Amino acid sequence: MSGQVPIEYTDIRHVEGPLLVVAGVDGVGWDEDAEILLDDGVRHGVVLERDGDVAVVQVLEGTAGIATTGTAVRFSGHPMRISVGEAWLGRVCSGRGTPLDGGPPIFGDELADVNGAPMNPTIRESPSDAILTGISILDSLTTLVRGQKLPIFSVGGLPHLELATQIAAQAHAGGEPFAVVFAGMGITHADAAAVRDTLEGRAASGELTMLLNTADDPVIERIVTPRVALTVAEHLAFSTHRHVLVVMSDMTAYCEAVRQVSAARGEMPGRRGYPGYLYSDLASIYERCGRVRGRAGSITEVPVLTMPGGDITHPVPDLTGYITEGQLVLSQDLHAVGVYPPIEPLGSLSRLMRRGAGPGRTRDDHLELAAQLVALLARARDVRELTELLGEAALSETDRAYLRFADEFNRHLVHQGVHESRTLDDTLTRAWAVASVLPRRELTMLSADALDTYYQPEPTEPPS
Repeated sequence: MSGQVPIEYTDIRHVEGPLLVVAGVDGVGWDEDAEILLDDGVRHGVVLERDGDVAVVQVLEGTAGIATTGTAVRFSGHPMRISVGEAWLGRVCSGRGTPLDGGPPIFGDELADVNGAPMNPTIRESPSDAILTGISILDSLTTLVRGQKLPIFSVGGLPHLELATQIAAQAHAGGEPFAVVFAGMGITHADAAAVRDTLEGRAASGELTMLLNTADDPVIERIVTPRVALTVAEHLAFSTHRHVLVVMSDMTAYCEAVRQVSAARGEMPGRRGYPGYLYSDLASIYERCGRVRGRAGSITEVPVLTMPGGDITHPVPDLTGYITEGQLVLSQDLHAVGVYPPIEPLGSLSRLMRRGAGPGRTRDDHLELAAQLVALLARARDVRELTELLGEAALSETDRAYLRFADEFNRHLVHQGVHESRTLDDTLTRAWAVASVLPRRELTMLSADALDTYYQPEPTEPPS
């Protein structure tokens, strides 16, 4: 439509939920950006469907107050675009990019389609090198790797948002250029204020962009939020050569928005009422991360999702697990005894950890120590189950040592403050001190050189 005056269409046939049905349109395509012109201002929308001369438009700000008369729709001729560039750093915006911090609108040197595209596998480079978070249980046993997608599985009532915010506040790429894009979806105003307070320092340093879609914002905006976040991240990563971490919470709220829009469109529901294309929809978000061959930057994703009823077979965690490379599972039992972060080590896994940790990347003893700790925790779990059946009197001295090990693991390695950031050396020192609760003969997966260097026969308590 370049060089032409956009046509305004006024034949509004139907308004339902977030959808507006416009008749008499010509030359309008799917995903095209639209403006809804009202007496009290302008709202924005996206074309979801086109059938003959009828277009279905989803209104990002919702359709409350829109009537079939006195309303006009103007189509842009292209998909929804945003300005991209370093001007996003240090800013706090709504889920669709409108400033919330009192600053001016964000302008950049170029416009980018928010829908983007999954990264072409032929130019994708294997993820490598670690992103350290300062969180001991994460850095030691489930190391996050640049270019990875590592989701957090949680349930209502657990501190998943606090953990996501701590990761966003503390993560770094070892001194290389770094940025964080935080996308909050369907969060309360209190949680949004807490996120802003926690991340204030990182925003002030010019390393953070915040996109906050609150629970009372239009549901339809939630569908746009992760796409805006990833569009901003792609430019920062591959045009300004930063390693970018995208933290998204909560993807379950996003999927609920997808389900509501699908129902409003009258689509045939699939599992639990979600549309059959939910897998490909999630993949279109998760697969926009990675590294590009020949370019210095990377995009790493940490999506957070809550499992309704704690059901890991629910469509959202189930489909997420197929697409991503591991998971961090939060434990209600650990949370109940006051352990933070309540990450369950035996239920969590980073499938790409070996590409980002170990000799030449973190520390030579890191991988073997992590493997040994997981094996010891599995044995400690078996001993605890045996104790519940037979009583502690039936345990050997070695069995009791395993129970002490599990307690020390939670107390000295896992548990830390919400604002506490630990160096990797501090984390691994704590891990060795915990392992040293057990006799040396039990540490069968560690090399003799590592044991000679780090094993502490009379372990001292790690620094608090």
